[in-house]
Amino acid sequence: MTASEEARETALIAAQAAADKLATDVSIVDVSDRLAITDAFVLTSAPNERQVQSIVDEVEERLREHGVKPVRREGVAEGRWVLLDFVDVVVHVQHAEERAYYALERLWKDCPVIPFTDRAAPPTTAPPTTAAPTADESSAAGTLAAGTLADGTPAAGPEDAEPGETDR
Repeated sequence: MTASEEARETALIAAQAAADKLATDVSIVDVSDRLAITDAFVLTSAPNERQVQSIVDEVEERLREHGVKPVRREGVAEGRWVLLDFVDVVVHVQHAEERAYYALERLWKDCPVIPFTDRAAPPTTAPPTTAAPTADESSAAGTLAAGTLADGTPAAGPEDAEPGETDR
């Protein structure tokens, strides 16, 4: 059994809210096959307690706008690992040190991941490739003579090398 569509939507809203507050390592794990009490975990990190609290506030606000309220909040006073229980979705906002130490992804590695892509993240693109000029580009720039660089200067060839350098 996989997470319900409602749980997936709630998890994606929570993940985006966290990402909007600059949470790092945002991921969603579908734990519905392993746990009867919830469908998904949203895991996020922050570098300090203040940012942990900012992420928690944004997640709660965004989900309230969608009619979802947490039934339980834990760890808010310490601000190192805050757990927000929305019944079908549990959001873990962890200080980066706790995230590394407890490694929840490793504990739930046998569970499927629900894909999440931050809307604000720039799209990943391949670096530009250097292609040979097309026939039109070659004719527009003029045909280069063999042994000539693009700027028209002569290219150094074996005849320009010091004696003995070409024998190596």
